[in-house]
Amino acid sequence: MKKIAGVVLVMILASLVAQADGLQKPDAGKKIKVFLLAGQSNMDGRGDGGKLTADDKARLEKAQQHVRFAYNRNPIVPLDVTVPTSGTAKKFNLKLTFGPELFFGLGMSQAWPDEKILFIKRSIGGTSLYGCWNPDWTVEKATVMKEEKKEKLYSDFIAYIKEVLSNYSKAEYEFCGILWVQGEADSGVPKYGPKPAETYGDNLQKLITGIRKETGVKDLPFMMLQVGGGQVVEGMQHCAQTMKNVSFIPQNKTDPQSSNYLPGYGPPTGHYNYEGMKRIGKMFAETYLGKYAP
Repeated sequence: MKKIAGVVLVMILASLVAQADGLQKPDAGKKIKVFLLAGQSNMDGRGDGGKLTADDKARLEKAQQHVRFAYNRNPIVPLDVTVPTSGTAKKFNLKLTFGPELFFGLGMSQAWPDEKILFIKRSIGGTSLYGCWNPDWTVEKATVMKEEKKEKLYSDFIAYIKEVLSNYSKAEYEFCGILWVQGEADSGVPKYGPKPAETYGDNLQKLITGIRKETGVKDLPFMMLQVGGGQVVEGMQHCAQTMKNVSFIPQNKTDPQSSNYLPGYGPPTGHYNYEGMKRIGKMFAETYLGKYAP
C-alpha cells in the first residue's frame, strides 16, 4: 500500500513539474496535436498585443487551458502575446506583440475544445531561405545574404523541435501541420542579386521535404502565406501546385475591402498590424480546418 502511495505521489509531483514548465500531458487515448511555425519577422509577429479586444481576451483565456506555446527557446507557456525585443518595441511603439500563432490558436482551440495543442515556433526577422533557412546551407550562400555569422536556422529548428518533444514519448504526440511566413528577404533582388529569388521554389521544396522526413510524416500539411514578390511567390505557387498537402494562402494587396487584404504599418516597414496579423492567423486556421482537419 505504501509503495502504491509513493508511486502516486511521484506521478503527482511529475505532473506539477510539467505544469510549472508549461508542459502538458495528453488525455487518455489521445495525443497532443503539434504544429510547427517558422519564418522571418512576419512569422515572429508585429501585431499589437495591446489592442486585443475583450472578446479576444475571453477567447484566449479559454484557449490557454489547452494550447501551449514554445517560442525561440523561451519557457513553454500557455498561448499568449509576447514581449518584443527593444528594437522592435521602439520601431513599432509596441509593448506586447503577437504573430500568426495567436489567432490560429484561437481558431484551433474553438474547433478542437477537447484536444491539447502545442505550437513550436522558431522565427528571426530578416532571415532568408537562401541563407539561414536553407537545408543545403553553405557559407557561400549565407554570405550572399550577409548571414554567414547568423544561425543555421533550418538545422536549429529541427534541433529545437526535438528538444521540446524530448519531454514526451512518441506515443504522446502527433504532428499536424507546418505554418510558414517567409520570403521577403529572398525577394530583395536589387540588394542580394537574382539567385535567392530564382532558387526559392527549389529551396522551399527541400525545406518541406526535409521537415517531413524529420517528423516522419510523409505528407504533413504545409501552409504558407503569400509574402515577398516576383519569383519568390512563383516558387511558392509551384510548390503548392506540385506537392501534396501544400497550401498557398494568397493575400490581396490592393483592395482594402477584400477578406484577405492584410492591413499593415505602411511603407517602409512591410509588417502587419493588429488587424493584419489577426487575419493571417484566421486564414491559417480556416485553411487547415477546411483542408486538413480530420
